[in-house]
Amino acid sequence: MNRRTLMIGAGALVLTAGAGFFSLGQRSSLPDLGAANAQEAADVDTSSVVEMAMGPDDAPVTVIEYASFTCPHCATFHVGPAAQLKTEYVDTGKVRFVYRDVYFDRPGLWASMVARCEPNRFFGITDMLYRQQRDWMGDGQPAQIAENLRRIGKVAGLSDDQLDACLSDAENAQTLVAWFQQNADVDDISSTPSLVINGEKHPNMPYSELKAIIDEKLAE
Repeated sequence: MNRRTLMIGAGALVLTAGAGFFSLGQRSSLPDLGAANAQEAADVDTSSVVEMAMGPDDAPVTVIEYASFTCPHCATFHVGPAAQLKTEYVDTGKVRFVYRDVYFDRPGLWASMVARCEPNRFFGITDMLYRQQRDWMGDGQPAQIAENLRRIGKVAGLSDDQLDACLSDAENAQTLVAWFQQNADVDDISSTPSLVINGEKHPNMPYSELKAIIDEKLAE
């Protein structure tokens, strides 16, 4: 996915009672983040954002995936190469895997806020979001998407109160947007999924190519 319009905002996140409808302002584009927006994002304290990762901190190889919950290619990568990576390298302690959100649109941010509502459930909810991507995105109607995301959160064990608190947290929404922009700027991210392997950026690829790169890094 490579979208130029980033339909998210630093404005308040609005939850309309009963309808489950969210509204965010419109922001800059990706990859061309404007200088003013980049500076604005750089000034935000994002230290509260939890880095979602699996695998040992001291693993010899670190793989960072930049992905959007609304990106079809990311869903394909999740159930294919990412799943194989976890089994062969993350679960065996050879790779530390870091997942970083990319917010190309409002539903992608909302999905992230549900997944991040309880950090220890993040990867489980992430799996549900990608495997059910077509279902919860539906026909693109915001109110229905919001309701579908709440349903996924409840199936994952989140309460209505938790979901209400997470999805109405405007300050967290602003922080996540700034965090995304900071990361995208540092690693020059313009499409999803993108991978950063031991500091080197790579595009989406089949598992055979990913495995070859990781094996080469492990042999160094």
